[in-house]
Amino acid sequence: MKNIFISIGLILFLFTISFAQNEPVHIKIDIRQESGSLQPFWTYFGYDEPNFTYMPDGRKLLSEICALSPQPVFVRTHNLLTTEEGSPTLKWGFTNAYTEDETGNPVYNWTLMDSIIDRYIERGMKPLMEIGFMPKALSTNPEPYQHSWSDKGAFWTGWTYPPKDYSKWAELVYQWALHSIERYGRQEVKTWLWQVWNEPNIGYWSGTFEEYLKLYDYAVDAVKRACPECVVGGPHTTNPDDQKANDYLVGFLEHCLHGTNYVTGEIGSPLQFVAFHAKGNPQMVDDHIQMNMGTQLQAIEAGFKAVKSFPELQNIPVIIGECDPEGCAACSEEREPRYGYRNGTMYPSYTAASFAKIYELMDQYKINLRGVLTWAFEFEDQPWFAGFRDLATNGVDKPILNVFRMFGMMRGTRLKVTASSGLSAGGVIDSGVRNQPDINALAAKGEKSISIMIWNYHDDNLHSDAAEIELTIQGLVPDKLLLHHYRVDQHYSNSFETWKKMGSPQHPTPQQYAKLEAAGQLQLCTSPEWINVSEGRVLLKFELSRQGVSLLKLSQ
Repeated sequence: MKNIFISIGLILFLFTISFAQNEPVHIKIDIRQESGSLQPFWTYFGYDEPNFTYMPDGRKLLSEICALSPQPVFVRTHNLLTTEEGSPTLKWGFTNAYTEDETGNPVYNWTLMDSIIDRYIERGMKPLMEIGFMPKALSTNPEPYQHSWSDKGAFWTGWTYPPKDYSKWAELVYQWALHSIERYGRQEVKTWLWQVWNEPNIGYWSGTFEEYLKLYDYAVDAVKRACPECVVGGPHTTNPDDQKANDYLVGFLEHCLHGTNYVTGEIGSPLQFVAFHAKGNPQMVDDHIQMNMGTQLQAIEAGFKAVKSFPELQNIPVIIGECDPEGCAACSEEREPRYGYRNGTMYPSYTAASFAKIYELMDQYKINLRGVLTWAFEFEDQPWFAGFRDLATNGVDKPILNVFRMFGMMRGTRLKVTASSGLSAGGVIDSGVRNQPDINALAAKGEKSISIMIWNYHDDNLHSDAAEIELTIQGLVPDKLLLHHYRVDQHYSNSFETWKKMGSPQHPTPQQYAKLEAAGQLQLCTSPEWINVSEGRVLLKFELSRQGVSLLKLSQ
């Protein structure tokens, strides 16, 4: 009898879920209800491997990233001061900018550096110039120098150590800044951002906290001596929801505001923006990938609280210097199956939903958020769709790049959104996106257009029926509006699905490559159409599959 009741209860539970899924999701927007500016913080990207910048697929992808948006794109790259050893590969690159002669005198070589930075400047991009890592000739522990990655050997090697001579370190940075001004002009260089090192609170920095503060003081003093107008900041520490990471971030801010400068002996050190990193933590659960957006949003909230704890920093620009669903771009799906979400539509739907929640947290804590940097680029000479966190594979754009194309089409003032199946940032921090999907929207109005991004996101990568969307827009003046409806899902803007239908070739023919290349572009899911506005209102109905993203753009 007990088993019968359990079975009946299960049936009723499944019926309730099925019924709920068949109920339309109501999304309502009144264009007269504004919620703040649409700060284009998504125009920030980064990667470990600087030498990929000037390789063919790297140059192609840079051009596509540059074309995403009318706003300048900022690019942050590791290993800009690393000494040449071995060949460029996963998580490794170099410029060989600094070596020493037999008597210990500095030798500067900007050839590779120029090959990297030139690619940005010629496209109108801006470097978020990362001052690191340690040249071999300056490292206090230079051997071994190049790390081991593919075989999971020693990673935190000679490039992570403090300089044996801080004066030489400072002179290197000074000469770098001077060279940049000579090559690109002071007016250009003062629009860049400069920061010192990466994640110094973990293995990327093998020195002490005090040694990092000294490294920072010497580096930013050198930049400012060469270019007083240049913008400097940091510290690009990891998830500040971890207490040790939070202490590191807060201690750094305290030093810049109230500590004794290691160079000048005076109080304080230049700090013109604050940067920290925030990552999620997906896992394999019952043979499927389960994301954890709540973990990432919790880290962002902790970072915002740390900044707001200093009255002197109330309006300082903030950059989330790496903001990703997890922390290992160069880990493939083969290496860790939980990273398999990156090829398909889960990555773009996660990005759309999480960025909207970041806007919400930005408003809540009154943060001057300038950048949310996606740590993803491309990897040379790797298998097709290997499951790296990248924007393109072998020169073909992945679905994730198309959600950034959507963001780039949005501008103006953010609008208040009400969604019957939408989740708040606080709700996701508390419970994730587990009990129900987050079917929600981000909306903005420009002078003559309205753009609305809608997603159907869930932390669990499981199949589900498509959601029925009923979108109501009110407060409209024109009698007719032209609708363009773009889509990223299993059928549109999805090179991965096209590749699988081809039989997953590792050596596509020229005809297959052209088809994949076309499939990687952002596509309309319906033809453009003029729609009638009745009494200042329109109602749009459509289906949106799980992990799908739509962009609806209405214009006069």
